[in-house]
Amino acid sequence: MNKVILTGRLTRDPESRMSQSNVEVARFSLACQCDFVNKNGERDTEFINCVAFNKLAGTINRYCHKGSLISITGRIRNSSYDAQDGSKRYTTDVVAEQMEFLGAKNSNSNNSSYEEAPVDNSYAYSPEANSSIETTDITEDPYKDFGEEVTLSSDDLPF
Repeated sequence: MNKVILTGRLTRDPESRMSQSNVEVARFSLACQCDFVNKNGERDTEFINCVAFNKLAGTINRYCHKGSLISITGRIRNSSYDAQDGSKRYTTDVVAEQMEFLGAKNSNSNNSSYEEAPVDNSYAYSPEANSSIETTDITEDPYKDFGEEVTLSSDDLPF
């Protein structure tokens, strides 16, 4: 099985092209951090060349820009071509088949209460950003006013 899942940030704006057969193509590179820490205490980053076709390429070309955080699912494709000097060159790309937007640029106008965490590319909730949010004391039983206990047997289920 040839299946790849990548999460990373675009290193540059996608390169948009149309093929000779009138298929939209998006070429881009993702900077993906490794899970492990190297001997210097830093996380290594891999720069992976990717390509997308048709509608997915159109979406990437229109909505993704340098720094966009996305996740793609696809497959590895090895290719070769003859360079101008007559030598044979080999390439490895990830052909994107699905894509998810994972982040949005922060903007003060949308009153977002999410802030981007730079270390692990996840989002952290910030209650200070929106003071109208209600909080609940979780030390208290949340089901105390729920009502009587109901017991079900497997005969009560419709399947």
